[in-house]
Amino acid sequence: MIAIREAWKAGLLGREHWIGNLVSGVIVGVVALPLAMAFAIASGVKPEQGIYTAIIGGLLVSLFGGSRLQIAGPTGAFIVILAGVTATHGVEGLHIATMMAGVILLLLGITRLGAIIKFIPDPVIVGFTAGIGVIIWVGQWKDFFGLPTITGEYFHEKFWHLLLALPHLHLATTSLALLSLFLVLVTSRIALLKRFPGPLVAMVVATLVQSLFHFDGVATIGSAFGGIPQGFPDFNPPQITLSRVIDLIGPAFAIAMLGAIESLLSAVVADGMAGTRHDSNQELIGQGIANLATPLFGGFAATGAIARTATNIRNGGTSPLAGIAHAITLVLIILFLAPLASNIPLCALAAILFVVAYNMSELKHFKRMVQRAPRADVAILLITFILTVFSDLVIAVNIGVILAMLQFMRRMASSVEVQQVVEHELEHELRQNGHQHLPPGVLIYTVEGPLFFGAAETFERALAQTHTDPVVLVLRLKHVPFMDITGLQMLEEVIQQLHKRHIVVKLCEANAKVLGKLGKVGILHTIGTQHYHAAFSDALADAAELVR
Repeated sequence: MIAIREAWKAGLLGREHWIGNLVSGVIVGVVALPLAMAFAIASGVKPEQGIYTAIIGGLLVSLFGGSRLQIAGPTGAFIVILAGVTATHGVEGLHIATMMAGVILLLLGITRLGAIIKFIPDPVIVGFTAGIGVIIWVGQWKDFFGLPTITGEYFHEKFWHLLLALPHLHLATTSLALLSLFLVLVTSRIALLKRFPGPLVAMVVATLVQSLFHFDGVATIGSAFGGIPQGFPDFNPPQITLSRVIDLIGPAFAIAMLGAIESLLSAVVADGMAGTRHDSNQELIGQGIANLATPLFGGFAATGAIARTATNIRNGGTSPLAGIAHAITLVLIILFLAPLASNIPLCALAAILFVVAYNMSELKHFKRMVQRAPRADVAILLITFILTVFSDLVIAVNIGVILAMLQFMRRMASSVEVQQVVEHELEHELRQNGHQHLPPGVLIYTVEGPLFFGAAETFERALAQTHTDPVVLVLRLKHVPFMDITGLQMLEEVIQQLHKRHIVVKLCEANAKVLGKLGKVGILHTIGTQHYHAAFSDALADAAELVR
């Protein structure tokens, strides 16, 4: 309970802070209500399951997470993965995949790998979040326009069938959806309504209109799901078998990685807004506990929600009490107001998801990156985006990360320089060591940058092709931060080739880690320990003695 302990140490659990956090928690709970139901329906499960996820996941992350301001629950980023799991493996398969993701998140946190998630490049993150936004947007056309059920295995097939079905839209449904979309967008700009969350206003107004006029053909939570149960869910653990675990490894890993990325991004945003500092490993542990527990009560994947966390901070939340109050607010709503949910139109929730999808797509950031980023980064961005939309999110992220790694290694390899040092560059060091000129028969080479497998060829080509065969070749390793096994093997091969040409090789100025590796793989034995020098001056003096 790091977040609560830190809040207690900071004096934020005192009575003077109760009111602010309780008020913020109530506001966030109200904001979370329509979003939780919308995300649940879009993920292929019942709307109340989204509320259960927000209650249980939100409570556990507030208690066990690493950020005292984090608000957790279902989010739009999960929709694509969860909908696919539900369609293929059923709701029970979704619960098992969520619990497996919880175990993965726990292991990431316990083994202190939280910081690794931060190394996923921005083009990959922007590419797949924009792709998810497009999929969510198109996926809500059916409910937004009141269209018939659309078939199609792939995105392009569904999209084409939706376009063909658009002329058959349901007028009343579309009108309510447009009204809801208008209210979501303009509520914050109306003086009397700006204190109320736009999604809630849209949902309430659309529900009142449908309750008054009872438009035929408008799908509601009551007509589609039979309403929302009034009370707590039963404890119902899924039936886990080895075959189902094997089938769900891929989706579980995708849920865990996406949950980790989003929760840590949300925690970073919270730190920037409130001047706090989160513990990334503890945050993953909290997320893991939440995702292990929510499926036991009918919930599904939960993670830190950036928009709700920001709302919490803006409304005065300063400690985990706000997150706990958010969960209690949703409990009270489901206990006392559940019967009122039957008339909520699905088109109103689709309108809310339209806005969520647009915000997720980060259209301005996407456009700016395409215009300004290096061409390789733009290619990674567009490939990740296209694969997310037309193929699969897991494939898209994997290929995006692999391409980014290859591009990074290419840049690193091109930054490694192996070059001969000419005499005038050594003038100062030569005078310090009593030499007017570089001794004849001595060549000095310097390596700048990490000597890893990507730079091995550059290194070999530079050293193996000396213009003249010197008596002694001194290799300065002062600016080599590390070597991997490929770089070490290549160095050993080059030294052996030089020895065959009767050239004495001296190494100098390696840092402690590099020196340890040189000794471990036997390079120091190959050159002879007398030919390694900690200081360049010693190497130069010994080389001058040899050529005499």
